[in-house]
Amino acid sequence: MARIPSLKSLNAFPHAEEHLLKKTYSGAIVTILGLIIMFTLFVHELQFYLMTYTVHQMSVDLKRGETLPIHINMSFPSLPCEVLSVDAIDMSGKHEVDLHTSIWKLRLDRYGHIIGTEYLSDLVEKGHGAHRDHDHGHENHDEEKKHEHTFNEDAEKMVKSVKQALENGEGCRVYGMLDVQRVAGNFHISVHGLNIFVAEKIFEGSSHVNVSHVIHDLSFGPKYPGIHNPLDETSRILHDTSGTFKYYIKVVPTEYRYLSKKVLPTNQFSVTEYFLPIRPTDRTWPAVYFLYDLSPITVTIKEERRNFLHFLTRLCAVLGGTFAMTGMLDRWMYRLIESVTNSKTRSVLR
Repeated sequence: MARIPSLKSLNAFPHAEEHLLKKTYSGAIVTILGLIIMFTLFVHELQFYLMTYTVHQMSVDLKRGETLPIHINMSFPSLPCEVLSVDAIDMSGKHEVDLHTSIWKLRLDRYGHIIGTEYLSDLVEKGHGAHRDHDHGHENHDEEKKHEHTFNEDAEKMVKSVKQALENGEGCRVYGMLDVQRVAGNFHISVHGLNIFVAEKIFEGSSHVNVSHVIHDLSFGPKYPGIHNPLDETSRILHDTSGTFKYYIKVVPTEYRYLSKKVLPTNQFSVTEYFLPIRPTDRTWPAVYFLYDLSPITVTIKEERRNFLHFLTRLCAVLGGTFAMTGMLDRWMYRLIESVTNSKTRSVLR
């Protein structure tokens, strides 16, 4: 193929003859410095390219008929496990007392060490309001007396047991998961599962119920990278007072989409809290309430990675800029050294 003579004029990178090139120590130092800078920037850009970032999108929540998982892990340093119950109620009217859905209670000593484990079972109702047949009135009356006698014996045993636990400084850790309806509602941890007369005998008034607590973990679904649950490691300790804690929670449905296209449905939330001290005239009993409502907006969080061409563009800009700057620095240093050397030579000749 014949070469076009005029093509040489388009060369943007002319080369000088080898004998016209001059290598200096200052140029070597600048070259080494430039290589170090370029390698450092290359590693930084590579890490920046490989690192994923998230994009947030919002849309109307279209989910229906699903349950809302609530993961709880709380400690009550001043209340034994025997008196604590987990109750839930929602706007649909569903009311569950002393929930038995995957909830465990751990007995703690005064130092917070585990001394026993108990699965939280159904509350055994001790009511007397069932309809009875008049033909068996005497028989049912005898059964009621026997039932009442048994209840009194059980209650006395429980009162002694709980009082002994209170004297020993026992606490309780409640953890597990609740599955509730996906509507607004609340769940609370309290002594409401106790018979009112038993509670009076144990605590001698509601003002002596200390609902101090530590929330180790509270979430409304599985965790995803970067999630922050605002109530984690929250501590509320009461001294010489009692009252009810209320946490008002706004649950935001969330979907986390990984790079692998896997979708993780979960929820995040915001919270405000309120404390209501118990007065001597109050007939209510202290508790820790979590009142939640669901946002109509769902948030979609997508993992994404930067475009490879974007990475190449940034890499060329960074490496090219460094190369140009080191070239300018080399010329400035060479001229500075030359000027100093020439001035010294002139002074010696004079």
